[in-house]
Amino acid sequence: MRIAMLAPGLRPYDAVSNDCLQMGQALRRHGHEVSQFAWHAEHVDEPVLDPATLESWVRSPDDIVVYHYCTGLDAAVDILRRVRARRVVRSHNITPPGFFRGWSPAYVAACANGREHAARLARMRCDLYLGASAFNNGDFIDAGVDPSRCQVLPPFHVAEKLVAAPADYSRVPRVAGAPLLLMVGRVAPNKGFLELVDVLAACHSGVAADAHLLLYGKLDPNLASYGQAFSSRVEEHGLRNHVTVIRDGGDAELRAGFASATALVMLSAHEGFCVPVVEALALGTPVIAYGSSALPETIGDAGLVWEDRDPALIAAAVARLHADADLRAQLRERGKARYAERFAPAVLERDLLAAFSRFG
Repeated sequence: MRIAMLAPGLRPYDAVSNDCLQMGQALRRHGHEVSQFAWHAEHVDEPVLDPATLESWVRSPDDIVVYHYCTGLDAAVDILRRVRARRVVRSHNITPPGFFRGWSPAYVAACANGREHAARLARMRCDLYLGASAFNNGDFIDAGVDPSRCQVLPPFHVAEKLVAAPADYSRVPRVAGAPLLLMVGRVAPNKGFLELVDVLAACHSGVAADAHLLLYGKLDPNLASYGQAFSSRVEEHGLRNHVTVIRDGGDAELRAGFASATALVMLSAHEGFCVPVVEALALGTPVIAYGSSALPETIGDAGLVWEDRDPALIAAAVARLHADADLRAQLRERGKARYAERFAPAVLERDLLAAFSRFG
């Protein structure tokens, strides 16, 4: 088969880009002809074609176009509407705009526009809606897509690259036996960064005075007010010396963070999948999470998942995990088993081929 991968953009250290590029590589390994199309690309190790040429690239109605839906992009919708080929919508989810009200009008507008595109894509009756999670597919089913046209395929990722990376501990804080809480993700209101600071404060008052929070994540200038709110919350709790933020870390430093952490503490209120959880499972880092959106689906039985994110509750979970070596070992084993059974590259490749088997 000839398959076109269509994405808004492709770049390193981006979950959608990783999924798009590795999905293409997996299909090529099984004899399919795959080309990547994107409106912008940087540091990509294969040719990336102009989406304006996609319709002429298509030779047959049996060709396939896979659109990686992660933003509102009229040009992509127009291509899908016109193209004479089989169409797949790969859904990565878009954060509801309400999370950004009071922080960024630009984000509110962009997210509202992006989520409105789900209804437009649903009305097209594409051949397959391939969600990164069942939670993602819910948007299309609610918009009227026949569930038989929906399948779940977790995203391709670079966790194996992290597992193989040499760990660089030079910027990982030394906590002298106290809990080290890890968070990986961009600094954004839906990610629960303010709540994480409150959890750290609860750990200081009830668990260990040297507890530390290590954050790997960038801050978009359009969300500068949220970044300032995060810094202010740290100052209010007197925790300046107990929070380390790494915005420019590579694989080696991230590997060290996972290896050193008591747990990945994920308090996000909205996730369409959450790749950092898969990285934690692969590396044997326990997970403590707020059970919102797709997080319970991704974590399964391999973490401590709570129905609210009360700071005292999460701090108590951190304390239990820090003190209980047997529980840490149990979660480590469950995490690695879940990764091997559900998220390992060979499993994703198998499930991708199964999803595409409907096309012959």
